[in-house]
Amino acid sequence: MKIAVTGKGGVGKTTISGVLARLFADEGYRVLAVDADPDANLASALGIPESLYKTITPFSKMKKLAEERTGANGGYGSFFILNPKVDDLPEKYCLEHQGVKLLVMGTVEQGGSGCVCPEHTLLKRLMKHLLIERDEVVIMDMEAGIEHLGRGTAESVDALLVVVEPGRRSIQTANQIRKLVEDLGIKKVFAIGSKIADEADIRFIKDSLADFELLGFVSLSEDIKQADLEGVSPYDIGGTIVEEIRSIKDQLLARLNS
Repeated sequence: MKIAVTGKGGVGKTTISGVLARLFADEGYRVLAVDADPDANLASALGIPESLYKTITPFSKMKKLAEERTGANGGYGSFFILNPKVDDLPEKYCLEHQGVKLLVMGTVEQGGSGCVCPEHTLLKRLMKHLLIERDEVVIMDMEAGIEHLGRGTAESVDALLVVVEPGRRSIQTANQIRKLVEDLGIKKVFAIGSKIADEADIRFIKDSLADFELLGFVSLSEDIKQADLEGVSPYDIGGTIVEEIRSIKDQLLARLNS
């Protein structure tokens, strides 16, 4: 099962991604969590200690590995393999915590429109491998632009979860994402309401996203702040938001299996 989680920055998508991953792992699933957001925070949402996640090097920064796998010696402008071997990389470079394997993708600063470099080639091939060739539950925490997904790769995403907070900009981003993913061929697109303070917030999101299937709502909670202060996952704190995300997970499985 391949799940991509996206939304405007700051809406809580990383928290939801992390708790979803921990929930699936505790139910016995093999889980691969992929941080594909330039502002990489999924490690902390999973509860990985800071001393460990500071040691992670994103794949986009592994220039030597990219050159080895693509056969590129001269970097930009040189000839290299566009379909490099990547199937061994998740096990080699993942960081495992509480049954969840984490991979950090990073982003490649490209030198111009259409520029392709070894690092970019490695990232694209690895993303394709994760979404098409792996058989774990793969949960991807993605930026709103979903740049990591190409047309062939996107079709392997079983569900795209768009996280939305009560606010016009968040709604606009959700609608932009929907247009993008429809062009890419993702069939199952769901919304999750986040940072919900009251019934008025729920009504606002329901009214604003009438064309989306809503999986549920996650409350505005001090538990998230407390988890951050303690350096643990919100899943480790427990409480209302974990149960709300558990309900969202159950709704997702029910709709994917219907």
